Amino acid sequence: MVRNLKARGLVGELAAEFVGTMILILFGCGVVAQVVAAGIGDHDSIAWAWGFGVTLGVYVASRISGAHLNPAVTVALAVFKGFEWRKVAPYALAQTAGAFLAALLVRWNYTEVLNAKDPGLTIKTQGVFSTLPGNGTLPVGDWGAFRDQIIGTAILVLVIFAITDLRNTSPGANLAPLVIGFLVVAIGMAWGTDAGYAINPARDFGPRLASWLTGYDTAWSDQYGFPYWWIPIVAPVIGAVIGGGIYKYLIERHLPAGEPLDAMPAKDLEPAN
Repeated sequence: MVRNLKARGLVGELAAEFVGTMILILFGCGVVAQVVAAGIGDHDSIAWAWGFGVTLGVYVASRISGAHLNPAVTVALAVFKGFEWRKVAPYALAQTAGAFLAALLVRWNYTEVLNAKDPGLTIKTQGVFSTLPGNGTLPVGDWGAFRDQIIGTAILVLVIFAITDLRNTSPGANLAPLVIGFLVVAIGMAWGTDAGYAINPARDFGPRLASWLTGYDTAWSDQYGFPYWWIPIVAPVIGAVIGGGIYKYLIERHLPAGEPLDAMPAKDLEPAN
C-alpha cells in the first residue's frame, strides 16, 4: 500500500512538472515566434513573456511537485536541499517532455508565419525554439556561450534559493512565483546577449528536438556549423550547482537559527507526497 501511494505521488509530481514546463514554453517560445516571425513586439516583450511564463508555470505545478520546471534546478535541489536523487531523472524527463509538446504546439500554430518569414526553415528562425551563441548574429563563440550559461544559471539558482528560504527575507503569502518570474525577466534583460539565456536544459532540448522533427535540419548546430545542443544542457547544470553552493556556504550558513520567517510554504519547495 505504501509503495502504491508513493508511486501515485510520483506520477502526480511528474504530471505537474510536465504541465508546468509546458505552460512555461507555450509563453516563451510563443513570444519569440511572434517577435521573430511576425515582427510583433521586441526584446522586452520576449523577456517579460518568459518571466510570466515561469510565474504561471510555477503557480500551476508548485503545490504538487514544487514546480522545478528545470532539470538544473532539480539537480541543485538534490545536491543542497535533500531532494531525492531517484526522482531527478524522472523529473528531468517530464520537464523535457512538457517543453517538447509545447514547442510542437507553437510550431504548429505559427506554421504560416514561420514559413513566410523563413521558407527554408533555417538558422534565421531556429532561435524561436532553441538558443544560439550570440543569438545567431553576434560574434560570440561556443565557449563564450558555455561561460554565459554557467553564470546565468548560477544567478538563477542562487536567487531562487534566497527567495524560497523560509529563514531569509522571502516573499510573503504565495508571491514567490511572481518574484521568481521577475528574476527571469531580469536575467533576460541583463544576460540575454551571449547565449539567449536558456538557463534550463529542458527549455532548450525539448524545443530543439521538436524543431528538428518538424523541418529544422540545422537544429543541433550553431551558426558556425558546430554541434551546440549539449551546451545548454551541461553548462546550466554546472551553473546551478555553483549558484546553490554560493547560497549555501556564503548566505544560508550565516542566517539566524530558529523559527523561519512567514514566507513561501515549505510545501512549495518540495513535492507533496
